[in-house]
Amino acid sequence: MLEPEIAAFVERTAAIYPGQSASLTPPEQREIYDRYAAAFTPALPVGIATQDAAFQSGAGHPIALRLYSNRASHHEAARGTVLYFHGGGFVLGSLDSHQIVTARIAADTGLDVIAVDYRLAPEHHAPAAHEDCLEVTLAALNGRLPFDLRADAALQLAGDSAGATLAASVAMRLRDHGIQRLRGLALVYPMLGTDPQSPARETEAHAPMLKLADVHAFRDLYWGAHPPYPAWTIPLEATHFDGLPPVLAIAAEHDPLRDDARVFAERINAAGAEARLWIGAGLVHGCWRAMESSPGVQRLHAEVCRFLSARAVPASADC
Repeated sequence: MLEPEIAAFVERTAAIYPGQSASLTPPEQREIYDRYAAAFTPALPVGIATQDAAFQSGAGHPIALRLYSNRASHHEAARGTVLYFHGGGFVLGSLDSHQIVTARIAADTGLDVIAVDYRLAPEHHAPAAHEDCLEVTLAALNGRLPFDLRADAALQLAGDSAGATLAASVAMRLRDHGIQRLRGLALVYPMLGTDPQSPARETEAHAPMLKLADVHAFRDLYWGAHPPYPAWTIPLEATHFDGLPPVLAIAAEHDPLRDDARVFAERINAAGAEARLWIGAGLVHGCWRAMESSPGVQRLHAEVCRFLSARAVPASADC
């Protein structure tokens, strides 16, 4: 059963955003999606400043970035940076579309949050988005981003939906290359395979906000309709699940992707690493936008902020 506030959020969403439509081109879908996101985006929280910049990739294309910093607590808060990869099925989303999330994380944790505007499908197929996020993460670890960040700041990755796929894949790629400097990994209703895990794949195939058919449509636009897919881009197809930073995996009850988070957390814990699963009762995919009205989403957001704050470097630490 949907939380009442989430039911109202679903109704409001349906009035603004019709969801996936085979009759619309990706640019048309993006225009509608961005208009929908803007309708749910409040003004920046008090004390939050933004700075836009571009990171020049090794392949020569720019990757737009936006830094959210909390001016009120910048000098006394825990030292830490969060790279945030937005959702949107690898097809939709932008620096603006997820500002409701990125700005609030910065406001509620005191951490610096950097949103990453990776390349989108179908203009750029897999592993383009993954490569962009990996390159930005490596640059952050090596102090090469175009922002004035503290050199001793802890780095964590976070993302929702397809952005959580990117965050998990990047963390696993770094681990496979012997780079284990990430402090945490926060994944919100992640898509971690090319087909959702059971039983949610069956029981929530027609859930509000995201249907199984939508998952498959996004998958085919990014990875292509036929395997093989680039192996490192699919977290649940990894051969081992140890050696990762602490993971928070958040799922929504009414989401065909719900059990991706559960299976991922189970495999990490079975491998001896640390993962915590949190399932939002009565919530749906994409519900983070209902932060102002939904008690369940407020709890979801608080879980993410607690996790990220706990893994930052204390301001008094000697580094």
